[in-house]
Amino acid sequence: MSSDVGILGYGIYLPDHYMTAADIAAASCGRWSEAAVREKLGIVRKSVPGPGDGTQEMGVKAALDAIARTGIDPLEIDLILCMGEEWKEYPLTTSAIYIQERIGAQRAWGIDIQQRCNTTVAAIKIAKDMMIADPDIATALIVGGYRNGDLIDYTDPDVSFMYDLAAGAGALLLRRDLGRNLVLGSHIITDGSLARDTGVWYGGIEHPIESLPEAELTALRANGNRSLRVFDAEHMKGRLNEVSMANWLACIDKALAKSGATRADIGYLNCLHFKRSMHASMLDTLGLREDQSVYLQDYGHLGQVDLMISLHEGLEQGRLKDGDLMVAIAAGIGYVWGATVVRWG
Repeated sequence: MSSDVGILGYGIYLPDHYMTAADIAAASCGRWSEAAVREKLGIVRKSVPGPGDGTQEMGVKAALDAIARTGIDPLEIDLILCMGEEWKEYPLTTSAIYIQERIGAQRAWGIDIQQRCNTTVAAIKIAKDMMIADPDIATALIVGGYRNGDLIDYTDPDVSFMYDLAAGAGALLLRRDLGRNLVLGSHIITDGSLARDTGVWYGGIEHPIESLPEAELTALRANGNRSLRVFDAEHMKGRLNEVSMANWLACIDKALAKSGATRADIGYLNCLHFKRSMHASMLDTLGLREDQSVYLQDYGHLGQVDLMISLHEGLEQGRLKDGDLMVAIAAGIGYVWGATVVRWG
């Protein structure tokens, strides 16, 4: 059976509403200046949800955009892997199945997968492996929405690295025997010692909202569940300083090796949004120029959707070209690091 799986196309959806660096500085109540938000955190503005911009509904819009861009019939889709976030319209509803119905992909079957901001990288690997193994899957849709920025308390200094969390959705269409935009090797590393260093404090089994003291419940009613926080800041910082860059580079090098390539072959780095200095350091470490990537300062961080945004901007700006070896990297709380390689064109 052929091992040729390629990216047929992509889709994106972004709300019309934005939060600027000045807005973020104001929300931090003086802890951050507008200049520091722009220069250190690397946020000029970020998209925020408006009415109707639920996680699942934004996923529908991104999927429809991908269908429109590629011109395929939704009935051609065999599999839907939803990488959208758990912060969605209704808990315990399966987003992939909802999106399947809304886009008219009745022949497909769907499943939700989750690995935080690395989910798209993981989904690309899973989709390719499934398409190679199962002759009934010729076309797969990877899709999902993201709006975890709702959960951020800008007065909490421990979550300043998540001030960039934004809102939007992305989609990728993969097809077997496409002959172009070939998905090559992927590699993922997880570190369970960080599994509960960060998360949403309220609303789960441990801290159900219905059993909160009245004062906390009143605050939640007034401000929303802004409890995405770092539970153990000292451990998280120490452990990430110890292993993060080494794990990321290991993922990149192993994904490249599986693709028959090395760092010298990288043409475009598809990179999620993080602070400006870290982006520059990553390019320098990989021996890449600034024009071999796109810094998402006007988008913020849409979690696993960043991969589609960088793909879109790379093509729009002419930085991702036919023949380029694109390395897409991501990382997420939990903790996970991942890389996947695509020969574009």
